[in-house]
Amino acid sequence: MQYRPFGELGYKVSALGFGCMRFPTTEEGHIDEEEATRMLHYAIDHGVNYLDTGYPYHDGESEPFLGRALQGGYRERVKLATKLLVRVAEKPSDFDRLLDEQLERLQTDYVDVYLLHGLRKGRWDRACDMGILDWLEKPVLDGRVKAIGFSFHGSFPLFKEIIDAYDGWQVCQIQYNYMNEHYQAGTRGLRYAASKGLAMVIMEPLLGGRLANPPEHIQRLWDTAEQQRSPAEWGLQWVWDQPEVSVVLSGMSAMEHVRENVASANRSGVCTLTGDELNLIHRVRDAYRSLSPAPCTGCGYCMPCPQGVNIPRTFDRFNAGMLSGDMEAARKRYLRLFSDQDESILASSCIQCGQCEEKCPQGIPISEWMPYIHEVMAEDRPYDPDEAPPARKD
Repeated sequence: MQYRPFGELGYKVSALGFGCMRFPTTEEGHIDEEEATRMLHYAIDHGVNYLDTGYPYHDGESEPFLGRALQGGYRERVKLATKLLVRVAEKPSDFDRLLDEQLERLQTDYVDVYLLHGLRKGRWDRACDMGILDWLEKPVLDGRVKAIGFSFHGSFPLFKEIIDAYDGWQVCQIQYNYMNEHYQAGTRGLRYAASKGLAMVIMEPLLGGRLANPPEHIQRLWDTAEQQRSPAEWGLQWVWDQPEVSVVLSGMSAMEHVRENVASANRSGVCTLTGDELNLIHRVRDAYRSLSPAPCTGCGYCMPCPQGVNIPRTFDRFNAGMLSGDMEAARKRYLRLFSDQDESILASSCIQCGQCEEKCPQGIPISEWMPYIHEVMAEDRPYDPDEAPPARKD
């Protein structure tokens, strides 16, 4: 196993981390504990030493399962990360209550990393209003938490605002892959946080697995490589190639995934991909983007929208559905993504003021796309390329 410095915390973590939100499940939908334990122990026995879970994962089953699976000396062999579910906290005292409950579920006296879960604008503002920044040092001082950080799902300006708001951040977890260099925190955020000494944890390196099973014409591109790799390994190696990355999480749901990813991590390195290999990845990226009707790169220049519409994320959910061919799943993700926020940020709230279009470097007629996407994603209108808005303005 390859190991990397974990920010400025003084220890190294495995290049591959185990994301604990996609364990195999039974027909009833519960974690298949026998198989999941076998997978987890295999990973740890082969050098994986970073585990990432969260309060709501597997409908609340992930943390208690890990508490059981890490008995017998496995807990002492790993760095264990979990997250404070900010959105369920109603008052400052809930921060301690939730952490204590999580420690009990995990059957441990401390967690190595404690992250504020899934920060975006509304959650960050709410957490600040409840005094989260004043609370963060408390669990570190009393030993329940070894390092503090946050996971993130918002724009780069907000990311920078959060980084700059607190000197005690030690860890940051972001979505990052070769399709999302300019989405959410993106490369700018990765480098900015790393320059501040934060350990960088990467989630969604394969876009939830979508990059592991490409369409046939994209697979033919991969097949042209001199050194053959699976599409999943190409995606992982691209992330591992970045020198700022500390650990790459994979939500593995089968033993086959664990074996393959452990082997890939053993071959990983910083700045090891050749120029030809990077060019091939760029060609694959462009081929994927050609499958997306709207050429949004997620740069965020269109933001903020005066009506509160999250334009890049709306495009992302729509394009992801088109790319995967599973619009029903994409519709559910679109509605679930915004379910815990004010409805004013749904695409239906666009009043077609045109301010975003003046800033869009891709020339996308955003004011035409927003209501159309909402009809497709929320009202089950079938996508018809002849009826869809143009990709760019004339």
